[in-house]
Amino acid sequence: MTQNRIIAQSPTHPPLQPSYILRGHTAQVNSVLFLHNNVRLLSGDADGWVVLWDVPIKRPVAVWRAHKNTILGLGSFEGSKIITHGRDSKLCVWQLEEDTENAYSKVLPVDDATTDRTQPLLLNTLMVNTLNFCSFAMCHAPSTIETLNNRTPTPCSIQLAYPGLQDGQIIVTELPSEARIATIPEPKDIKTGMVMAIRLDYTHEHDLTIVGGYESGHACVWRRNPTSQYWERTYTYQAHSQPILSLDLAISLGSFFTSSADAVIARHPFDAAGGETKVIQTRHAGQQGLTIRADRKIFATAGWDGKGRVYSAKTMKELAVLKWHKEGCYALAFAATDLDEDRGNEQKPDTGLVKRALTVSEQRTSAAKSTHWLAVGSKDGKISLWDIY
Repeated sequence: MTQNRIIAQSPTHPPLQPSYILRGHTAQVNSVLFLHNNVRLLSGDADGWVVLWDVPIKRPVAVWRAHKNTILGLGSFEGSKIITHGRDSKLCVWQLEEDTENAYSKVLPVDDATTDRTQPLLLNTLMVNTLNFCSFAMCHAPSTIETLNNRTPTPCSIQLAYPGLQDGQIIVTELPSEARIATIPEPKDIKTGMVMAIRLDYTHEHDLTIVGGYESGHACVWRRNPTSQYWERTYTYQAHSQPILSLDLAISLGSFFTSSADAVIARHPFDAAGGETKVIQTRHAGQQGLTIRADRKIFATAGWDGKGRVYSAKTMKELAVLKWHKEGCYALAFAATDLDEDRGNEQKPDTGLVKRALTVSEQRTSAAKSTHWLAVGSKDGKISLWDIY
């Protein structure tokens, strides 16, 4: 956050205002996700509708009903593949190419929520347990990470984690093979209740780390022993008195963050030797959608009180309150802007070459790609876009 924006929230200055409000859903917005270098924003609501927004012009480019029930989460990989996770116990993978967007309906649910729309090509459907409202999590397999770094055009493989049928159980499945690669058991020595939030990623090339947040307020870290191949808990801590609502990983910081139905936000290490757990009492109960920005400097939450909040990842101090919605907020996403790259581009010297003037459309697209967006979805069916930090 720039200094003037921090000052703007003082009693002598007006509060921050959203840059734009996207109005299109009739049901509460449960998930938002930036795509294609922030040129697109995907949103899913409690009636199963998905809207793909053109961020530069703030208009829909594809609208369809992906599920007959609440959408719990959204994901994307390989640029054109979109994942939707519904309360109808289905996890669907859709193919939606940018050059085919004209084939889809642009009519928003707020204008017509009954007419069937053309759906993108359905590539995969996994039947999953959704009794606990827990969204799936995903990461790229190590071979895919190597492929991306080497720019080699080989098939993408991702791994999905979602709750099993038993309380406390987590299933990990690979796509596109749909092979189950792990079953994380329920902790035996503590009563965790249902799995409420999941994240997974690779801390090293072949070291898959899975973090579960539970109904009991516990957070557990699981890693597979390379010798025995059994999954072992490397960390367990109960920072919350209420169910964990969301969590996110900061692998480069060696920690992860949790939020809950209570007013606590906690920063945890991945194992007992990784440092102390830091617990902050925010006095704001019901913060979810916790998301860490790509530079790992800040994270944000969506609050049941209708406010988004931005925190320092280092100090965990509250930096900004995003107040516009009159009803509770449930979803949040940062744009995937490379902040260091942006600053580097700003400082590049003038080479003296004559540059072609950008069209209005190109200017809008360039601005959308470089803006540090934060999208907040609410029960009111609206999405607020904020330009911060």
